[in-house]
Amino acid sequence: MFYTIKELVTQADAAFNGSISELMIATEIETSGRSRDEIISLMAENLSVMLASIQHGMTENKSRTGLTGGDALKLDNYIKSGNTLSDTTILTAARNAIAVNESNAQMGLVCATPTAGSAGCVPAVLATAIDKLSLTHAQQLDFLFVAGAFGLVIANNASISGAEGGCQAEVGSAASMASAALVLAAGGSARQASHACAMVIKNLLGLICDPVAGLVEVPCVKRNAMGASLAFLSADMALAGIESKIPTDEVIQAMYQVGQAMPSAFRETAEGGLATTPTGKRLKSEIFG
Repeated sequence: MFYTIKELVTQADAAFNGSISELMIATEIETSGRSRDEIISLMAENLSVMLASIQHGMTENKSRTGLTGGDALKLDNYIKSGNTLSDTTILTAARNAIAVNESNAQMGLVCATPTAGSAGCVPAVLATAIDKLSLTHAQQLDFLFVAGAFGLVIANNASISGAEGGCQAEVGSAASMASAALVLAAGGSARQASHACAMVIKNLLGLICDPVAGLVEVPCVKRNAMGASLAFLSADMALAGIESKIPTDEVIQAMYQVGQAMPSAFRETAEGGLATTPTGKRLKSEIFG
């Protein structure tokens, strides 16, 4: 069992030839009592749900409130136009993330990774990596086990809850999990994955949770797109040999401290930020009366 990123990297290197996914599977066997086959089967179900949620969100359908829907399809059409400013890999990840969270807003089935509000980042990055890196089914499952390992440490040492730590704890955690897993999927080391994780969190530190009308739609959907984009950029920096000057465990501790100091108005209460703008208040009134 590991409790810090340092322990995660050390144990993976020492006992599993650098494989964080194998360490995570062993940890799950130890803590849950399930067999290896059961654990892999459950993760395969999660994978299936994730990929299906992307397809479900790629429509013009609106959520019941009308706040979100159709943006993933708009971005998809924009990518296909061939006249984009950003790299298509980044845009594809952003599109996938929007699709998952628009599906969630439409009451579609998503896999909380680590929460429903941040469910777009990991599937978006993984689905993009499947095509970019030609990942096999086994490698796709490895990606999810690695993401889960990093998420486990973050949850135990900081928070994955917007109500407790703001959106830095939701999209920040999700994007860092995805970035770490992406590094290993691309052939990087466990140490490089830890630096990617740190760089994501550092750049989303202090991100508030301010859902308009208290719903997981605005600005949540687009924040997942930005989180998926940041996951790719941080993975590239880590693979280039760039390291976080602040150790990953200290970055996670800083996220916890920031979350604790954050006023309740910025922690999923819809009492601050975008939720209390004139337009935010108007939308709430239109939805709830």
